[in-house]
Amino acid sequence: MPKHPQNHLDPRQPLVVDTTKLPRQPGATRTLQRVVAAPVDLGLELIQVPEGSDLELDLTLTSVSEGVYVSGAVRGSLAGECGRCLNPITETFDVPIAELYAYEDSTTEETTDSDEVGRMQGDLIDLEPAVRDAVVLMLPTNPVCRPDCPGLCPECGVHLDDLPAGHGHEDVDPRWAALRNLPEAASPQHQQHRIEE
Repeated sequence: MPKHPQNHLDPRQPLVVDTTKLPRQPGATRTLQRVVAAPVDLGLELIQVPEGSDLELDLTLTSVSEGVYVSGAVRGSLAGECGRCLNPITETFDVPIAELYAYEDSTTEETTDSDEVGRMQGDLIDLEPAVRDAVVLMLPTNPVCRPDCPGLCPECGVHLDDLPAGHGHEDVDPRWAALRNLPEAASPQHQQHRIEE
């Protein structure tokens, strides 16, 4: 049984790379340029890469003594909503990627934890975990449509950009709020007028 069991990789998957044509001699390189469909759940709650949208891989595969070093960039588009005003956000990204994938039965594979370096299965490399890490780690947890977005009015929920200057709401003590719904006839002033009559 292998030290680090893995699911069997399918070379037909878009983020699985076959390195058969990369010589296993240190310094040998191959470029990889590929456009693939973005996997599901690539992002955070408020902003993510739309599932199935184009992910552009522009990578260099380099043979090293213990495996294959993958470096380059991943590009694509993001969609989400502003954490302040909930307006839609669309933008592009370009993030670097750099990951070592150890050969099976190499010293690196045997002496490192499974989360320290990637693992190869034969000649196959699964790029999805590295791509996912690179993209998700650069995403803001609270994205904004613009740096100075004022957000929404906490009272009425209208975008503050759409409200006049000085917009505000009467601050009523909640303990007295119920009195606003009483008819005028029940007001103390009205009762006093009736007594005087």
